[in-house]
Amino acid sequence: MSISNVNSVSSNLYQNYQQLSSGKRINSAADDAAGLAIAEKLQSQSNGYDVGKKNAATSQDMVNVAEGGLASITDSLQRIRELGVQASNSAIYGDSERKMMQQEIDQLKGAISDAAKNTRFNTMSLLDGSMGSSHVASGPDGSGMDINMPNATLAALGIEDFDVTGDFDLSVIDDAIDMVSSARGEMGAAYNRLGYTMNYNSYASLNTTASRSRIEDLDIGQAVSDMKKNDLLQEYRLMMQKKQQEEDGKVLQLFR
Repeated sequence: MSISNVNSVSSNLYQNYQQLSSGKRINSAADDAAGLAIAEKLQSQSNGYDVGKKNAATSQDMVNVAEGGLASITDSLQRIRELGVQASNSAIYGDSERKMMQQEIDQLKGAISDAAKNTRFNTMSLLDGSMGSSHVASGPDGSGMDINMPNATLAALGIEDFDVTGDFDLSVIDDAIDMVSSARGEMGAAYNRLGYTMNYNSYASLNTTASRSRIEDLDIGQAVSDMKKNDLLQEYRLMMQKKQQEEDGKVLQLFR
């Protein structure tokens, strides 16, 4: 039995022990170069899905903050409309009463302005028109969806000069309410879409990881069987090598 054969069996045993200790069939490119390349690509894809899921969850939080600010603006607009309807009743309310109503309206407009200016997420203003379109990298390759953040300032809503002490048009408040309601609808749709994306990413990551596992992970039962077989082969080959050496020694003694 040649030394090279014994070394080959020893190498197989070493590989068996290495695989069993790590639980992986592929520990280096030498074990399966093609399999390693595929497994690494699947790992990258799985990691991408996981990060995309986190990005989508963070964006859901951002959308929630924006929707909360819009809800506050809606409440203020509804109260302004109530005061506008009240001020329209000229049979009961005169100039002094409408001035008091306007004082409350001015406070409500200030609250709307504050909400548009101060609704922020990670230092970014969400409702003052400065953010525009926000890209959510929810895909494993950085792709995803864009969320258009609304502009809810007084000027954008068209109510900056709304004043019930003179001639006023209540429809501008109705238009502002419609604008905010539409923006809230868009936020709700974006939130739901992000939720669907998160569910898909979880499912895709799970299946990608399972595929990588089938390529990379070790069949423990088969590995133990292979190790025992290689262990027996090594013992047998060492025994045969020793016996061969003994026979060769006897032959040499005959020629002395």
